[in-house]
Amino acid sequence: MRTDHLRSLLAASLDPDPRSQPGPEEHLAAVLVPIVEGQDPWVVLTRRTDELPRHAGEISFPGGLSHAGDAAPRDTALRETEEELGLPPSEVDVLGALPPVHTFVSGILIVPFVGVLPPRPTFAPNAGEIAEVLQYPLARLAEAEREMEFPRGDHVYRGFAYEMQDNTIWGATAFILHSLIEIVRKELA
Repeated sequence: MRTDHLRSLLAASLDPDPRSQPGPEEHLAAVLVPIVEGQDPWVVLTRRTDELPRHAGEISFPGGLSHAGDAAPRDTALRETEEELGLPPSEVDVLGALPPVHTFVSGILIVPFVGVLPPRPTFAPNAGEIAEVLQYPLARLAEAEREMEFPRGDHVYRGFAYEMQDNTIWGATAFILHSLIEIVRKELA
């Protein structure tokens, strides 16, 4: 799928100005779902370092908690992406937001923004936060998607998982990825 077609499809489906409000016991966060332009678009993810206090070693999209200086969740996503990957906001064409995701264990409301990056972007990962930058073809992610159940205490987590080489994408990141793939699934077939 060409990126220009992908842009049109996403622009028609994404929320250009999300007004997500966290619940009384939640914190607001935002992430960027970076898509690299090209004949076969790629999705960029990160593997967090093992030293981080939250979600250590997990695969995620660049992003984080909202700061007081962030005017809107979009600003949070872009600020965090620059901090984590060294990617300036001017290199990201933000198309809009996917539906927000609630993380019930950590009490966070995540607003995921989809942004297109130029071909062959240059990343300068923050070694204190990012252990590895991962890039996977969007079509390959769609093929790898599996529903999963994961017993945790007295309840069962139901969601999606993506086995990509030696990495497993699951949890909130997988829900966000699933939302993206649902928009473009017919085009990827």
